[in-house]
Amino acid sequence: MSGTPPIRQRNHSVAWPEVEIVDEPNSTTEDDAAEIQFVGEVELSEVEQHEPATKESRDSASLPPVRLAKAEVSESIPEAVVTNVSATSPFQADGDADDLSPDSSAQPQARRAWPVRTFLAVASGIEWCFGVLSLVVGLAFLATFPILQLLSLGYLLEVSGRISRGGRLRDGFVGVRKAARVGSAVLGTWLLLAPLRIVSSFWYDAQQIDPGGLIARRWRFALLTLTVLLVAQIVWAWYRGGRLRHFVWPAPILFLRRLFGGFHYAESRDALWDFVVSLRLPYYFMLGAKGFCGAMAWLFIPLMLFIGSTRLNEGPAAALVGLFGAFLFATVLLYLPFLQAHFAAERRWNAMFEWWAVRQQFRRAPIAYWTALFITLLFAIPLYLLKIETIPEQVTWIPSLVFVVFIWPARMITGWAVARSRKREQPRHWVFRWTSRLAAVPVVAFYVMIVYLTQFISWNGAWNVFEQHAFLVPVPFLGL
Repeated sequence: MSGTPPIRQRNHSVAWPEVEIVDEPNSTTEDDAAEIQFVGEVELSEVEQHEPATKESRDSASLPPVRLAKAEVSESIPEAVVTNVSATSPFQADGDADDLSPDSSAQPQARRAWPVRTFLAVASGIEWCFGVLSLVVGLAFLATFPILQLLSLGYLLEVSGRISRGGRLRDGFVGVRKAARVGSAVLGTWLLLAPLRIVSSFWYDAQQIDPGGLIARRWRFALLTLTVLLVAQIVWAWYRGGRLRHFVWPAPILFLRRLFGGFHYAESRDALWDFVVSLRLPYYFMLGAKGFCGAMAWLFIPLMLFIGSTRLNEGPAAALVGLFGAFLFATVLLYLPFLQAHFAAERRWNAMFEWWAVRQQFRRAPIAYWTALFITLLFAIPLYLLKIETIPEQVTWIPSLVFVVFIWPARMITGWAVARSRKREQPRHWVFRWTSRLAAVPVVAFYVMIVYLTQFISWNGAWNVFEQHAFLVPVPFLGL
């Protein structure tokens, strides 16, 4: 075969002659008019069984070219003779046979001018930033509702898990482009409904001043007309993809083409369903539920001891219970952030309780682990400050927004620390290990003191200690 090394089996081979395929005299098709040369060296198990080839016979074999008609090719040449046909194909097999990629040489693309490339790069950057903002707002919105909070927690666990496996902080921005699409659809819809709200307020005022009057009827007609037009524009923008430009420009020519040529309802329905499935909402929900249950299993006993110490009468028993609960809680704090990242990376429920694996990982990256622990506990404190006074119902989303803004970077840094330990095989020097251990003591002690004091300054009382924002959701049971 041309350009392909010969296939070897059991160190025996048979040299096949050069075969030239020519037209039959009575052939009339265009396919039979092509000439294809097969030149190669093959080995066949059948030949090995009946005619074992030796080195001398293989070296001395010199067979003249044979001319065959097309009808005789399939009977004369075994199926093992496979060659490349000099035909141009738009696809080339790269590696696996099922992995086909476009051939750049067959379909060259013209290089865009630098102003176009610059504009596209800037637009892509703006879309990415808008996607991050949409993710923050969306996660904060989900975190304010019971049960749906687990979606927000599951996403944050996935962030730490992906960074733990890949070691790159950019892996922590999961689904940014999809969030940008959802955010643009929500923002565009809200902007288009703004004129409707204004006209509705005018009609309401006119109706209050002169019920059933001429001005009120005119505003009502304007409201109904504007409602029909804007709803049609919103649906049309969603149909086209939901980008902001689709809400700004209605594309009337394209609308007329779709109106008379068909709207392809089935394709739009399937595309919408595929997009919803690609969001992987059940996966994030289950990941958040498992992460919540695992963290609560670690935190339940220490936090209940905290609450029990406040319920007991003042005396040695209350002090001992409180100190024992503080010790257990401090011990859990040293492991829990990294256990959650380890669980998200391994995707195993048992990984949530493999504390010995966290100890081994700490030995390989002690400074990174201390940094992640410090950032995680520090970023959880601001949300406790918002619990001192009751927040009005109009701004109950603020704690959830603060939760996402602070805990997302903390999850990313925790995943980065775990990734560094997974890449190393040998423990670091004992100086770094013990320095990091000693430095973690005041960090954990300060956080334990903050949590213990919150049960006296929060409006939820002693049960506020269960609102562990660093490991759970903003409010673990009822939401805000």
